[in-house]
Amino acid sequence: MKWADRAAALADEVTHPESRWHDAVRSTPRHLFVPRWWEKRYYGPTLCDGPTAPDAWMKAAYSDRTLITRLGALHADHATLGGRADWWPSSSSTLPSLVVQMLRHARPQEGMDLLDVGTGSGYSAALLAHRFGDRHVTSVDVDPYLTEAARARLDQADHRPEVATVDATGPLPGTYDRIVSMVSVPRVPASWLTALRPGGRLVTTITGTSLIIGAGKTPDGGAAGRVERDWAGFMGVRHGHDYPPRLMTRFPQSRDQEGEEVTTGRYPVLDVEQAWEVKTRLTLATPGIESHFETHEQIRAAWLFHEDGSWARAEGHWTDPPTVHQSGPRRLWSELERIRHMLNMEGGIGLYGCRVRIDPDGVCHLSRAGWETTIG
Repeated sequence: MKWADRAAALADEVTHPESRWHDAVRSTPRHLFVPRWWEKRYYGPTLCDGPTAPDAWMKAAYSDRTLITRLGALHADHATLGGRADWWPSSSSTLPSLVVQMLRHARPQEGMDLLDVGTGSGYSAALLAHRFGDRHVTSVDVDPYLTEAARARLDQADHRPEVATVDATGPLPGTYDRIVSMVSVPRVPASWLTALRPGGRLVTTITGTSLIIGAGKTPDGGAAGRVERDWAGFMGVRHGHDYPPRLMTRFPQSRDQEGEEVTTGRYPVLDVEQAWEVKTRLTLATPGIESHFETHEQIRAAWLFHEDGSWARAEGHWTDPPTVHQSGPRRLWSELERIRHMLNMEGGIGLYGCRVRIDPDGVCHLSRAGWETTIG
């Protein structure tokens, strides 16, 4: 099957035939943007090389799934077949349905100037350029190799938008009517609000949560909108060639030592990274928290870490109440169990659709029915 046939099938899968994004997906050769990628296998990451396995390449490129293109500081283009790498993704080609979903939330119109934050493979920039024209699209990424490769691959696809190597949390290369981010941010960068034109709109996700924020520029230089009645998860924005080391490396004692407090947990061990609503509430309650999860046979183990020195480890047999070790100024597992109990009582996260007010410095205020929290 030729790539055009596969792209047409992908367009039918991720958009409605009458959607204005249908032709963009159908006409974009995604395989050009992902010649190499990693797949996660039970024994570790496996590097896949498209040109040497064309059938697998076409199948992967035109499937609605995320393809990991960078692990740590190692890009798939520079990796050796058969080599080993740790599974810590730092760039990808996001699943097409999520790219389209984010672009829809931005509500772009003809003639607008659009900023794509997080170039990655260049696929989202290609969809925007197809739909609105090269001269209206700017794409930025902090990684110079990613922007160089994306620029070349966009050219292969006959698109030439502006692609710039920029830390998107700092000054941006222009002003825009729409800013849509394919990376998550811990708070909305003030530079986005500065670069957003009057009447403009930004869309982003918040790091560590499933929240998509859509907001329009306000006269005071901030923005206002809502948490979309939708959810997504993106890699966090980074400021250099790789993310900082995981907090787990700073707490070797958490692997097998007793904590300052040892108790029996109320709920079975949870993989927090896979429980989006729990993770969202936990991040809002304890910004900067990180988690890790392992399972061996019937034993499940999870860790929580915070940069203030707090850590927690819970281990248990399948669905049994776990043994919980906690140390540091915060009791992280206790906070997790409080949130799980609250969600059990309330039946949901209660944040989708709530109001958002963003100050000019990027601090976000979420409110709904008398409840309020602040991000950043």
